[in-house]
Amino acid sequence: MRLYSLNAGNFKLDGGAMFGVVPKSMWQDLNPPDENNMCSWAMRCLLIEDGKRLILVDNGMGNKQDAKFFGHYYLHGDDNLDKGLNRLGYSFDDITDVFLTHLHFDHCGGSIKVNKDKTGLVPTFKNATYWSNEKHWNWAVNPNAREKASFLKDNILPIQQSGQLKFINGGEELIPGVEIIEVNGHTEAMMLPLISYNGTKVLYCADLLPSIHHIPLPFIMAYDVRPLQTLNEKTEILKKALANNWNLFFEHDPVVECCSLKQTERGIRQDKIFKISEV
Repeated sequence: MRLYSLNAGNFKLDGGAMFGVVPKSMWQDLNPPDENNMCSWAMRCLLIEDGKRLILVDNGMGNKQDAKFFGHYYLHGDDNLDKGLNRLGYSFDDITDVFLTHLHFDHCGGSIKVNKDKTGLVPTFKNATYWSNEKHWNWAVNPNAREKASFLKDNILPIQQSGQLKFINGGEELIPGVEIIEVNGHTEAMMLPLISYNGTKVLYCADLLPSIHHIPLPFIMAYDVRPLQTLNEKTEILKKALANNWNLFFEHDPVVECCSLKQTERGIRQDKIFKISEV
């Protein structure tokens, strides 16, 4: 098995929303905001190469939405999935599996693209099985008012219509060595891959820990539908990660790909910082 980091691009979100109840005086030096209080974040995906399987974990927001939509999120930088895959000698057609941690637009928008004739929507990864779970799928296609703006029908419904959608549950393995941890604080039944790799384990943190700066327990996004549950899930998972020497892989940190953990007087904190290629 080989793991590769792929950045689907950078975008901006409100710093207060990303750091929740933590005051700006405490987070502004961690990810400095612009004049509109917007901070830059990555959409860092993970490619798992395992035998004949080529598994892409999340895929950013894609490029099919209109200018008004993208105007809210200030896409910037030169990275995208196409370039990243090409550097590794792959293309979209080589992907065998697309694993979606959850269906918020910045995690699944790249799943679907406009067809060549610009008359409809088709899967970006035409040879892939798309993996979600039934609880989260139903939550996303019947969205609550709080999350409705994050669950875009154009990102979601064409996956099922293509016939390429399959469901998997937390506690199962996607492939041998890739266990799925289910968490419910950020959104219903978000899935985190825990990957056995080179004698250690790597946890793809998705939006449980969007960046290295979200390791301290009070740092919880205002986007989370159940923040107290996120607090409990973070507490439990960080304890397990520390006890078992897991490495954390961050989807949204603009700088840091991975870190290990250590116990300090202030609680569990980051230890070494590194790239997935160094694991």
